[in-house]
Amino acid sequence: MSDIREKEVKSVSGIPLLLILLALTIVAILAFVAIDMSKAMRIAVMVIGVPILLIAFSGLYKVEPNQSAVLSLFGKYIGSVRTPGLRFNNPFYTKKKISLRVRNFESGKLKVNELDGSPIEIAAIVVWEVNDSAEAVFNVDSYESFVQIQSEAAIRSMATSYPYDQHEADQISLRSHPMEISDRLRHEIQDRLAKAGINVIEARISHLAYSPEIAGAMLQRQQAGAIIAARKKIVEGAVGMVEDALAELKDKDIIDLDPERRAAMVSNLLVVLCSDKATQPVVNTGSLY
Repeated sequence: MSDIREKEVKSVSGIPLLLILLALTIVAILAFVAIDMSKAMRIAVMVIGVPILLIAFSGLYKVEPNQSAVLSLFGKYIGSVRTPGLRFNNPFYTKKKISLRVRNFESGKLKVNELDGSPIEIAAIVVWEVNDSAEAVFNVDSYESFVQIQSEAAIRSMATSYPYDQHEADQISLRSHPMEISDRLRHEIQDRLAKAGINVIEARISHLAYSPEIAGAMLQRQQAGAIIAARKKIVEGAVGMVEDALAELKDKDIIDLDPERRAAMVSNLLVVLCSDKATQPVVNTGSLY
């Protein structure tokens, strides 16, 4: 594929030329009506003059703000004009308008397998713009369709490279690191769209969920993980409280416990502190031993 890059071509302001052409048209009409000519002469003037005026008018074209006009002559790229307003160039140039405005593309919900093999649903929003009108016109068949297809392909590729949930402290996952994932997605899409003269401004995930067939099972797994983590914190806190209680009893010489009674006290305290329900105390009215 030939490497065609955008290059600027000079154009003439079209307003003065439009006024000149309109004046010539009026003069030609008045002369055609006023001057006494033969029928053959009138036909010759019409056959020659009208096409010339039409061709001259066809050299005028309008360029809106944030728009580029790509000019080509018989299939050869001449250059691009970004100067807004009414412009004039060679009437035989083919002029194709390309919008340079920022645009959004939102993919549909794509079903892919993440790094661990679990099926997920993912969708993303891509903010993009054309920064090279020549590449957008000549390097790809339809740059808008190209953006859509390549963006969805990049989303699929990125989703298969990361797990849905974080399993290790330093692991990047789709759900726990949105900034890193968005940056990786933007670069992934940019690499695919660079040949079409497209600049990807932003890409971010708009929808992320497990597929419906496994959503219930994954929710139970997440709940179990949350319960285990909470219990671990409770046990760690309870052990510390028991250690502090035994150390304080010993330091203040309140009671001297043998190993058996010490173990029983530790067990009772852990049961009370780690239980998720209110405990019922049992009062010992007899001797401790």
